[in-house]
Amino acid sequence: MFKQNRVGGRIAFAALCVVITIGAVGLCETREQGGGKSSLGGASGRATAVLRAGAAAVDTTPEKLPVIVNGGFLEGQAGRVNDRLHARCLILDDGRERMAIVVVDICVMPRSLLDEAKQLAHQATGIRTDRILISATHTHSAPSVMGALGSDADPEYSRFLPGRIAAAIELANKNLAPARVGWAVADAPEYTHCRRWILRPDKMLVDPFDEKSVRAMMHPGFQNPDYLGPAGAVDPQIVALSVQSAEGRPIALLANFSMHYYGAAALSADYYGRFAEKIARLIGGGDAEPPFVGIMSQGTSGDLQWMDYGQPAPKRDIDAYAEGIARIVADACRKIQYRDKGVSLAMREKEITLGVRLPDAKRLEWAKKIVTEMKGRKPKTKPEVYAREQLFLVAQPKHRLKLQALRVGDLGIVAIPCEVFGITGLKIKAQSPLDPTFTMELANGEDGYIPPPAQHLLGGYTTWPARTAGLEVEAEPKIVETVLDLLEDVSGRPRRAIVETNGPYARTVLASKPLAYWRMGEFNGPVALDATGNKNHGQYEGGVAFYLEGPSSDSFSGKGQINRAPQFAGGRMKARFPRLGPAYSVEMWFYNALPTDIRPITGSLFSFMPTRATRGDHLAVGGTMSEAGALFFWPRQPDVAQAIRGKIRIVNKTWHHVVLVRDGRKAFVYLNGATTPEISGETSEPISGGAKEVFIGGGWEGASFEGKIDEVAIYNRALSPDEIARHYRAAQ
Repeated sequence: MFKQNRVGGRIAFAALCVVITIGAVGLCETREQGGGKSSLGGASGRATAVLRAGAAAVDTTPEKLPVIVNGGFLEGQAGRVNDRLHARCLILDDGRERMAIVVVDICVMPRSLLDEAKQLAHQATGIRTDRILISATHTHSAPSVMGALGSDADPEYSRFLPGRIAAAIELANKNLAPARVGWAVADAPEYTHCRRWILRPDKMLVDPFDEKSVRAMMHPGFQNPDYLGPAGAVDPQIVALSVQSAEGRPIALLANFSMHYYGAAALSADYYGRFAEKIARLIGGGDAEPPFVGIMSQGTSGDLQWMDYGQPAPKRDIDAYAEGIARIVADACRKIQYRDKGVSLAMREKEITLGVRLPDAKRLEWAKKIVTEMKGRKPKTKPEVYAREQLFLVAQPKHRLKLQALRVGDLGIVAIPCEVFGITGLKIKAQSPLDPTFTMELANGEDGYIPPPAQHLLGGYTTWPARTAGLEVEAEPKIVETVLDLLEDVSGRPRRAIVETNGPYARTVLASKPLAYWRMGEFNGPVALDATGNKNHGQYEGGVAFYLEGPSSDSFSGKGQINRAPQFAGGRMKARFPRLGPAYSVEMWFYNALPTDIRPITGSLFSFMPTRATRGDHLAVGGTMSEAGALFFWPRQPDVAQAIRGKIRIVNKTWHHVVLVRDGRKAFVYLNGATTPEISGETSEPISGGAKEVFIGGGWEGASFEGKIDEVAIYNRALSPDEIARHYRAAQ
């Protein structure tokens, strides 16, 4: 908290390239809503010929100052209004369904407050409470209505806000009029990046519980050498639902973008308020009555923010940022073809119960001791914050989460009451039966960060148990499964399957008939899928960050598709073969992120062992005990006296193609398509037959590969130099 098109499992990505989707055709027919009743409680029927829409923005700025502000580890206060706060509402009605979408300028809101606001709105408008979606922008510069970390809720503002939210819904409902809708999709990769980065293994940090557990942490600082690279995938997509009157006057625009927040002095709506003003100017909102309402909603930004920590700090302020986003949206919307007839709506919600990660006896004793010593005062340090949080977790060991899915024509919207990682949003988009689909996080409540299970192994702020990050490790996959079920329900279609797309390189490798070929583009583990059909699937183990960018070429996954790869952070992938040897080849692409002068072996690329007690083959990047940064091969573990060393120093943070060829006693290593081997030699004896384990990214203690590995293929024969060169050329 405190802070694309998808084809076959790969994401289409183009820098600031606008991809237009013409929507609102309403091809989906839906079942009767609410047991035969419309969302207004009357008899349901087929959608009317004319869609209606209404929008409103109601000021939610506090009437009394100062107010408590949350969003940081410790409680803050604000006694000044820098710009106004609002609850912005869009209501759509097709004659069968009437549904309200509200976005509030606030950090987080508890479900109890939102349930109160929905009940007030229902009493004023007749709109069913299960047809109302209320979400937070996640500005960190607004009054607190929910206790979080070191902050408590501001009691007076908590009483004030529900009525203002309900007022926005009531006013939008009064503004209902014939309308037409459409949507646009654009990519803005320069405006959002992963803010959670992987630390070097020798630079791990201590968590608030005094344990050295942090392999990934948010906000590493720009170009910090202690960090190796991003821990998560980025969703650069902006989706905008545009609503106009029947005559073409802009009524509202609901945009969705995955960027945590920009940062502004409290009290402020952050960039969300500025976007609303700028988009009104850019698309001709003007001074018409009722006023145009621009809305920016929060996407899946649990690990995404505007900073690109791999580059120097940019020279850009919040106003320029909002202007840039607004211009991208406005440009995309100019090509929309609007529809006013046959646009059907659907909305469903479901509640699920999830547990929290409770402290063990030792941690609970630690927490109680610290809280007792605090004597009722507010926390002043991180250990005090997290000690108090353990008691909150014990007091509420189960959470009821409200999940929603909406459909506007063929546009899908998902609502999740959590802070959702970028990769999770991409998973939902990839499998949704509706295209486009976007997720509004922090909707209908706040139940904290939901890192994918693999991210829990890397530790860091977004995994530290607290009210803001306390749900069970398996919360993310359970939530994803539920919202996909809801999307199937509102669309009447099955979810899409995730299928890898093969570009020229992948097809060339498959034509060479490998025994196994792991594309390594999975969203999550533990299975590394074998693309050959031979079912020699691998198994990911330990610290692995999934779905990061692999070698950059259309040749891997097809034109316009991002090739995906995992980054190993203390983990590895393993597979077992019943028979392999004495001739075999292993081919892969690798990207070493670790400096080569900090440990004896920089990282193991490949280990191949008949058994753990017998001889095997090993390929690694050398460290202080060898030619630092050069490849080396040795046929016995752990003795490296027989190692055969290369001469070329591997360039760090650059993709390289490598092939190890074993042909009886002979061994060759080819680098980057060269037909002359980088390493060649002869061993005392060949690898014997029988069952063998293969390890990618780490075969023994202390030599885990710290970087990305992709496109791993294993052959039960020796590849020729010409064949290897042909594979390399296919990737160019």
